[in-house]
Amino acid sequence: MGEIIKGIVLGIVQGITEFLPVSSSGHLEIAKYFLGENAIGEESLLMTVVLHFGTALATIFVFRIDILEIFKGLFKKGESQNFALYIILSMIPAALVGILFEDAIESMFGGNILFVCAMLIVTGILLYFADKAKDTGKKVGWPEAIIIGIAQAIAITPGISRSGATISTSVLLGIDKARAARFSFLMVVPLIIGKIAKDLLDGEFSRDEAAILPLFAGFVASFVVGYFACAWMIKMVKQSKLIYFSIYCLIVGVVGVILTYIQ
Repeated sequence: MGEIIKGIVLGIVQGITEFLPVSSSGHLEIAKYFLGENAIGEESLLMTVVLHFGTALATIFVFRIDILEIFKGLFKKGESQNFALYIILSMIPAALVGILFEDAIESMFGGNILFVCAMLIVTGILLYFADKAKDTGKKVGWPEAIIIGIAQAIAITPGISRSGATISTSVLLGIDKARAARFSFLMVVPLIIGKIAKDLLDGEFSRDEAAILPLFAGFVASFVVGYFACAWMIKMVKQSKLIYFSIYCLIVGVVGVILTYIQ
């Protein structure tokens, strides 16, 4: 029962932090550390992927109309088709990194809290500069899609916020926050679904009941919390200044570094 409760807590953390530029994976690693989660490497990454799938599913429900338009856009020329192609293009860097450096990525999810907190500080600095950038109202084009995709690939690192990195990169490129937030949240959905499909085919979920139940509890919690949090928090990302998230990441990162050294 204790492991199931931990799964639920981690799911709630994921559901809340996924839609803010504060690194959900970083918060998950910190939460695992203080909850006494002993899983390392591959097992820890598996829980992270499952929780991300929960919020990815929540994103699909919230953006179901947009996603339907993307699918329709693939088959007819125009702005919708271009947007759909840019989403696909932006996935390539992260997909390549995930395939080519899978073992290195798994090693990052092993409770190295000092590293995670350092990356949160980096996220805070990135958000600070993005907050100072001017909005030119530019739309996403193929060069921007590639650059934003590279930012997403870098953000696989725990502590680097995926939405923070992609939204900040978009804003620094002159894209307005509304378009940046929409593109950021939509571009990750195919990657998460692809990762889950790969794990299913590899038999990663063919485990005993003791391991499956915490994963399932975490998934349900991340989906439910993420679904209700998504609509509210997306508005915050669009309307609020990134400086607030920058300050938060800097505080959490610095406090985490201090607590790590104390322990």
